[in-house]
Amino acid sequence: MLGYTTMKEVAIWCQFEKEGDYILEFKKGTEEISLQQHASKEKANTAHFILTDLLPGTSYNYQIKNQDKTVVFAEGSFTTQKLWQHREDPPNFKFAIGSCTYFNDAAYDRPGKPYGKGDAIFSSIQKQQPAAMLWLGDNIYLRESDWTSRSGIMYRYTHYKSQKALQELWKNMHHYAIWDDHDFGPNDANSSFINKNLTKEAFDLFWANPNSGILDGKGISNQFTYNDIDFFLLDNRSYRSPNDRKSGNRQILGKEQIHWLIDALASSNASFKIVAVGGQVLSSAAVWENHATFPDEREYLLNLLEEEQIKNVIFLSGDRHKTELTKWVSPTGLEVYDYTSSPLSSTAYDTSDEGNTLRVEGTHVSTQNFGILEFVGDLKNRQVALQAFDTEGKLLWEKKIKKQ
Repeated sequence: MLGYTTMKEVAIWCQFEKEGDYILEFKKGTEEISLQQHASKEKANTAHFILTDLLPGTSYNYQIKNQDKTVVFAEGSFTTQKLWQHREDPPNFKFAIGSCTYFNDAAYDRPGKPYGKGDAIFSSIQKQQPAAMLWLGDNIYLRESDWTSRSGIMYRYTHYKSQKALQELWKNMHHYAIWDDHDFGPNDANSSFINKNLTKEAFDLFWANPNSGILDGKGISNQFTYNDIDFFLLDNRSYRSPNDRKSGNRQILGKEQIHWLIDALASSNASFKIVAVGGQVLSSAAVWENHATFPDEREYLLNLLEEEQIKNVIFLSGDRHKTELTKWVSPTGLEVYDYTSSPLSSTAYDTSDEGNTLRVEGTHVSTQNFGILEFVGDLKNRQVALQAFDTEGKLLWEKKIKKQ
């Protein structure tokens, strides 16, 4: 799997069937570079190869081999981000998004109708040729047999990452991820979950984000830049109060994380500021685990965006097993969007009548789907097209947003 990418550095993630030492080889100009990683059972035979001192906007080929270099396990290519600043307009590019990925596993699934609805959608994503994909949580579904032990958690991630339908996807675009309750622990899990350190360990082993847990190492919050766009990845579980807690501070993100986000947004000069979080932020429907069920914190966050007049903010969310675009306009006219994209392969639901008064008309989707964010135009006139596609790759709706 291609992990994070910058102008000078790229991460390549692997999981091997057996423990051992493995080699990644690539050529940097005329120089042959060889990197070695040890895959251990303790780390579920995963390895992160970090390729450094690369050239911006340059393509590289790589091979992954056994220690004596007699067997090639995998090979592929990637291109580093371009150094465009102060030279030209930013490149046009696409990001794929989606959430709620369920692969059936009969031995551990609940009896009855399978919850997973097939894997054809992943070839449709690849046909869009996005530069990268951002997984918006519920990327795995920990079962009752999984979240009570470290070995169970590692098994579930291995089952997910080894799906044949995902192998070409892993190799042909870069991947970033956040989590939601089913990656973090049981359904509706919160900060009290006893094995949250184990699920964070697994998340960091099986993904290759540029960093993780920037708030004193806790949780998975982080940030990265792709061309002229800044992405802010939030953690909606590590700080979360129980949904039914009546006393104390009821929170999802917590003030520390919110203030880091506002500081980072206010410091950003990006054309668009993309904020990824597991659950819906802007929907006015106070149902399930929407942020509207924690109204004080939602209001606190939106008031800060208004007070700081932070423009060009788009939230990305998952969780809801339906897709919709929500638009909130502040009293002074500040526009903020929340693109909820769900589900990829799990069961979908029609919640068009649940009462989200801020939904953009024509954007509700109640079948399996994925999203594309397509950034185009010169720097002064940058715009993003938010698009939703069905399993077969048919465009369902599109909303174009211009940089303010």
